[in-house]
Amino acid sequence: MSKQFFNPPALNPANGFSHVVTATAGKSIYVSGQVSVNEKAEVVGKGDFRAQVEHTFENLKAALAAAGATFRDVVKVTYFVVDLKPEMVPHIREVRRKHLDPANPPASSLVGVAALVVPDWLIEIEVIAVVE
Repeated sequence: MSKQFFNPPALNPANGFSHVVTATAGKSIYVSGQVSVNEKAEVVGKGDFRAQVEHTFENLKAALAAAGATFRDVVKVTYFVVDLKPEMVPHIREVRRKHLDPANPPASSLVGVAALVVPDWLIEIEVIAVVE
């Protein structure tokens, strides 16, 4: 299997993501949007955006592991952030750097939304991974 990460010179410089990722062969894994909720369905970090980003990444880690993958296998990330403001982005980048491969970061989209299904949820993240 081969994964390639591209940042074409005709596009703006990428900061922590790749504009294009290709994968040939392997098993695709699609992880539903994860939020900052523990195994008892309790919100972790209520009202604390950074804490919710961190716990959401921990939930993603567990979901990926259940499918035999790690963050190194992730090729696409989509973030949904309630009432997105520029000052929230550094929190996402800080946590993302701890989990995603900085040498080959996945393709990424960051979407501001008015609300998520539960009012206490501040962020939802979904990923796609490819493993051999």
